[in-house]
Amino acid sequence: MKVKKDKVKIITLGCSKNLVDSEHISAQLKNGNVEIVDDENKANTVIINTCGFIQPAKEESINTILAAVENKQQGKLKNVYVAGCLSDRYMDELKIEIPEVDKYFGATSKPKTMYDILNTMGIDYKKNLIGERSLSTKHYAYLKISDGCDNPCSFCAIPIMRGGHVSKPLKEIIDEAKKLADKGIKELLVIGQDTTYWGMDINRKREITKVLEALSELNGIEWIRLMYAYPSRFPDGLVDVLANNEKVCKYIDIPIQHISDNMLKIMRRGITKKQQIHLLESLRNKVEDIAIRTTLLVGHPGETEDDIKELADFVRDFEFDRLGVFTYSHEEGTHAHTYKDDASQREKNKRHKKILDVQKKVSEKKNREMLNRVCRVIIDRKEFGYYIGRTYKDAPEIDQEVYIKSNKKLIDGNFYDAKIYDYEEFDLFGEIIHN
Repeated sequence: MKVKKDKVKIITLGCSKNLVDSEHISAQLKNGNVEIVDDENKANTVIINTCGFIQPAKEESINTILAAVENKQQGKLKNVYVAGCLSDRYMDELKIEIPEVDKYFGATSKPKTMYDILNTMGIDYKKNLIGERSLSTKHYAYLKISDGCDNPCSFCAIPIMRGGHVSKPLKEIIDEAKKLADKGIKELLVIGQDTTYWGMDINRKREITKVLEALSELNGIEWIRLMYAYPSRFPDGLVDVLANNEKVCKYIDIPIQHISDNMLKIMRRGITKKQQIHLLESLRNKVEDIAIRTTLLVGHPGETEDDIKELADFVRDFEFDRLGVFTYSHEEGTHAHTYKDDASQREKNKRHKKILDVQKKVSEKKNREMLNRVCRVIIDRKEFGYYIGRTYKDAPEIDQEVYIKSNKKLIDGNFYDAKIYDYEEFDLFGEIIHN
């Protein structure tokens, strides 16, 4: 007698690191008697991989849980399982507030969580599937090289949920990357809570360069993109790899969070304004045409009008290629929670808008300069009559895109040359140059 398969929908919230965890879990489930479905309406079990980083993310996670529970009560679902950072951080409270969930699990980065989920579903963990993932992306993939964080940033709850930094062994990283390349992945996005810290827990050296060099030797991989590079104690040699390794994109995501010495000290960032500027200018001077992405945090306790003005002036003058801004979230258990949350949400939003308005002008100027230039683009998808691609300056999901017209069919995941003929503040328009 054939046993009917469980149909499972995994809902992943939050960051790309969560996505990788979900893909690993999905591969193990598929190896068992489980069918992974994209449509929640076709599922009898939902696994929600939550985020607990900041208030909006927590609210999204809770609303998703409540919606799933309602579907269960209506008979549309058999089981609702909740895992991830929110579940790890607030498990006792969630069990009381939303008891209708069948089971709560810890952060999905923890091996125990994987085993517990599989055990609950009656599936044996398979060691031979280490590094295997059921990909939710087609031609690019996130490659997590570490988890947890040892940095003492005042505002961040990640160490509470994910623990201290643990580097994934190089062999495991390369084996996983080989499997991704075999599946047709052409672009690797190297991620971790702090990618520049890789190796410190292995032999007390920051050796992210070793990881990048090893990845660049793999056949099939054409772009390697470094994300979440912490600016403090920036590793020796990384600038040279960015400048000289053809497969490593001349792109770096380096979240500086702020620029004023006052705020950098309060935030416990371990770096000064002078040191940050020296690093950023060094990257610009030594790596031709490098795209520097940063993330900023506004509304942190102790931030003054002078601090915001200093930050806005710096964003205007330095002209980051890509930039994101978050508003401060007052998170219990963090060092900053000992301070008074002294800016209203309205004031935080005002500061957020001020910085973004500056960046809009910077981005528009940079995009204007791209007119009539020819760029190499990777095609991600087709929408609304346009092929949508990215240059090396753009990471998927967070950066700008190139909207492309072409009379000939373009293949997702392939690279093409496109001439830019128009622009907006955060997007480009191009046409393919056919050889």
